Amino acid sequence: MTPRFIAIAGGTASGKSTLTVALAQSLGDRCAVVLHDSYYRPLPADVKASGSDWNFDHPDALETDRLIDDLHQLRSGRSVSPPSYDFATHARWPESHWAVVPARPIVLVDGILVLAEPTLRAQMDGRVFVDTPADVRLIRRIRRDTTERGRTVDQVLTQYERTVRPMHLAFVEPSKDHADVVLDGTRPIDALVAATREAFQLDAAPGTPRREERDV
Repeated sequence: MTPRFIAIAGGTASGKSTLTVALAQSLGDRCAVVLHDSYYRPLPADVKASGSDWNFDHPDALETDRLIDDLHQLRSGRSVSPPSYDFATHARWPESHWAVVPARPIVLVDGILVLAEPTLRAQMDGRVFVDTPADVRLIRRIRRDTTERGRTVDQVLTQYERTVRPMHLAFVEPSKDHADVVLDGTRPIDALVAATREAFQLDAAPGTPRREERDV
């Protein structure tokens, strides 16, 4: 059975990953998840260890061609092993740490730039954009990066000003135009899950035809 790929996009800390996790849990064994973030390129040796001068929000920071190759494998019914990226050290974990993603009828593809890359976007059968006000996203990002990634508030704000906000305006926000569904990221997560399931008929019987690719 040909899997259906559903893109879950949105700005940093918009709630897209929370939606992805909740949606995957609601779909159970029918669903697999692939994170675009897993395909971040390791920092070049000449970039200082903190990564503060590196633009993580530009498409070139990600190995998107590799992700597309993995999606082709999943569409063929074969499992894949995406890289595992350590955001604390800005490096990939050894391959022994990479988890296997099995082929499933529904594959969720999560990432801020999933709809910004035309070739990647063309792989999708459904496209969600989680739209959340910038001030809410910044507050969430500060909380996340200071508690989960060992950053200081000043580091978070500096990165936000230098790269996160400019790249959001250049790449992420315009990609909303390619979404089939735009969801309010401040709404309760249960409502977002229900809206996504309904929009793409994720409870439909297996064998639902794949939509024609668009926006190539």
